Amino acid sequence: MQIDVFSSRPYGGNPVAVVLDGTDLSDEDMQRVARWTNLSETTFVLPATAPEADYQLRIFTPRSELPFAGHPTLGSARAWLVNGGTPRRTGRIVQECGAGLVPVRLGNDRLAFAAPPRLRDGTVDEAYLTRLVAAFGITREQVVAHQWVDNGPGWAVLQLASAHEVLALEPDLSLIPGAMVGAIGAHPEGSSHHFELRTFAPGAGVPEDPACGSMNAAVGQWLTATGAAPLSYRVSQGGRLGHAASIEISAEPDGTVWVSGATTVCIQGSITV
Repeated sequence: MQIDVFSSRPYGGNPVAVVLDGTDLSDEDMQRVARWTNLSETTFVLPATAPEADYQLRIFTPRSELPFAGHPTLGSARAWLVNGGTPRRTGRIVQECGAGLVPVRLGNDRLAFAAPPRLRDGTVDEAYLTRLVAAFGITREQVVAHQWVDNGPGWAVLQLASAHEVLALEPDLSLIPGAMVGAIGAHPEGSSHHFELRTFAPGAGVPEDPACGSMNAAVGQWLTATGAAPLSYRVSQGGRLGHAASIEISAEPDGTVWVSGATTVCIQGSITV
């Protein structure tokens, strides 16, 4: 299947290709298929090895395998359900992946995943920050805050003063060919979304991602924990690419951050490998 994630308007979000039975495929087969689909991620559903999981998911960019990614988690969960998957627990799926076990909550029309723990946090070191600023074509003074928000892919993020500044970025990714980085800025008060986010992943062979669940998850953990964002907020993403993604973030009292969005099946069929 191919699932559109984070948009209530089909073909407005971020697509993920889901191979519903990856049992007989080698690592090389999976990477070859992911390279061919040329989407930001392609996933392969396998039987779970952990007793509490409903299935195992392997996630590939055109260049490499990831331990975790957000929109593939939601899109693959939707594909698994449509394909007849039955969760072990009412209202919840547990996905097994390289980052461990990821709960996925089932709503009436939306799915939500619990943000996994960050592998790295804290401020970005100055040498790397200088490279990111140069690549973004901005000044150091435009960076309001910065943070490692790595939950698997290797993300770092720069916070700018406004969504307008984020949307105006024209990054030179040749200066940061191995980077996995984002930029976030606030929309004016009264807007339908609180923040605008853009994510650039040249390190994974994806210049700009239309909608990124994993970065939104980790950024949500950072912003809600520090009080820099309300406990519930909405993010728009993908506008510069002609997409219209909408991601909802909510933090619970225990600190768990949930990332939710719409998922729509756009393609169903078979694949020959």
